[in-house]
Amino acid sequence: MEVEYVRDGDVAVIHLNRPERLNAVVPALTLGLRDALARADREGARVVVLAGRGRAFCAGHDLKEPEPVETPVQTRARLEEIQDVTRLVRRFPGPVVAAVHGYALGAGCEFALACDVVVAAEDAQFGFPEVGVGLSVTGGISKLLPALVGWAKAKELLLLGDRVTGAEAAELGLVARAVPAGEHEEAALDLARTLAQRPPLALSLAKQVLDHGLDATMEGAMAREVDHAILTSLSGEGAAPKEAFGRG
Repeated sequence: MEVEYVRDGDVAVIHLNRPERLNAVVPALTLGLRDALARADREGARVVVLAGRGRAFCAGHDLKEPEPVETPVQTRARLEEIQDVTRLVRRFPGPVVAAVHGYALGAGCEFALACDVVVAAEDAQFGFPEVGVGLSVTGGISKLLPALVGWAKAKELLLLGDRVTGAEAAELGLVARAVPAGEHEEAALDLARTLAQRPPLALSLAKQVLDHGLDATMEGAMAREVDHAILTSLSGEGAAPKEAFGRG
């Protein structure tokens, strides 16, 4: 199973589970993550924790998989499935807490930053290598990233693709908090259990009021991202050297 789901009382714990590939994204993982988030909502979980098995949270798209042969319509459908992860996180009534260690690159960084609270290991690696390999970001990052770190830093992170550690990410405001290596998941679970004890309506409304304040044009931002992603998939720039996605 590419995604695992368990309950810890009022907390639903979701693990990305392709550790042999650093939880790199394939369609089955995206669909599994969507299903797990929807299940947490159906079951009435108060809080969700999203983490990764093995040595990484998620190292981005799996570049060892064959390039998909698809029409622009099929490309749009596949990209919208990735966008749905952000939509489901935002629609979930309670907080979604990301527990990040190892790599959170490309789509993995997008999955993490879509969450309401990110707890990162101090030595985690965050980054957006898409531009360097001729691709485009998704997941609402064109709207979320400037809100988190400011316009100038967001452009630097996207255009250059530089990585930042979990400790640096906390200083930038990219994540909520950084903890010593190896403590990220327990810290996220402790936080989730605390949040689950908060009054549920107040907790949900607090999340919603912040999201709605940001989000007047979020759908427009994600629609444009899909347009750009389709354009880049057709441009031939995807043949650019992909070592920039290197894991180490």
